[in-house]
Amino acid sequence: MPAVKLLLIDGNYYVYRSFFAIRELSNSRGEPTNAIYGFVKVVRKMLRDLRPDRAVVLWDQGLPERRTRLQPEYKAQRAEMPELMRPQIAQIRELVPLLGLAGVSQPNTEADDLIAAYTRAALGEGGQVVIATNDKDLFQLVNDSVQIYSTQKTDLASPKESFALLGTEQVAQKWGVAPEQIGDVLALIGDNVDNIPGVPGIGPKRAVALVAEFGSTANLLAQSGRIANAALREKIEAHREQIAINREMVALHEDLPLPEPLAALGVRPRYPELVAALETFEFRTLTAEVRAEAEAAGFGERREGELF
Repeated sequence: MPAVKLLLIDGNYYVYRSFFAIRELSNSRGEPTNAIYGFVKVVRKMLRDLRPDRAVVLWDQGLPERRTRLQPEYKAQRAEMPELMRPQIAQIRELVPLLGLAGVSQPNTEADDLIAAYTRAALGEGGQVVIATNDKDLFQLVNDSVQIYSTQKTDLASPKESFALLGTEQVAQKWGVAPEQIGDVLALIGDNVDNIPGVPGIGPKRAVALVAEFGSTANLLAQSGRIANAALREKIEAHREQIAINREMVALHEDLPLPEPLAALGVRPRYPELVAALETFEFRTLTAEVRAEAEAAGFGERREGELF
């Protein structure tokens, strides 16, 4: 029996990506619809590309105390959500179950940690996992049974947009270290996007070299006396505590309880409601496409059914 394939979608990433990739799209009432259109298009493309057995969209819902306790300024510098995006993200979250997917979030929890928890649970059942994201933290999860879904163009409206599945070899080529060592590299260089300070003067190239030599930041700190370059050794010694905190900051919380069980994540589009919603947004071509798909699959507008 083939392994069950689980698709985990980083919801916030694709909302933002859609919003900035498609500009000036609105309906006749003047309501912005660019993020909604892009999100629906790219999620439907994922389902066609991957044909998953199960799928779920994971959402951020606040910051975890374990990270803000370690670094109170964590993500404090992030810009406010664009005003035109606010109503759209709420509408997208309502659309997700109509597309046939579960939408999952948890108070004071980031989507990254939920994705890690679902990945661990799926692997525990012998499944395969595909994570749709561009979040570098999640590349830590890649292994022989976990891949990253990556689209190749920024134009989400294009039906010709291609995709790639990144496995351990591709991730190692991109980062210069194995996926499980990415957190060690991030602990040294920090992350400006998340307001995690790195060690001054240590960039990606030097961080990769150190991790490749010592294997991990834990080994690096335990054996810092072996660092031949005196100036570099002093930097590491001066920032020991920050490196250790950073490593904990970027570690994913894989043992979270699952808000929805794996068995509840089957792909089951609610076609009549989905068609009605797309008509409201005035996505004429997309509405016709979904209606034709439902009819071709043998489902009238009064029935629900599987997409594949």
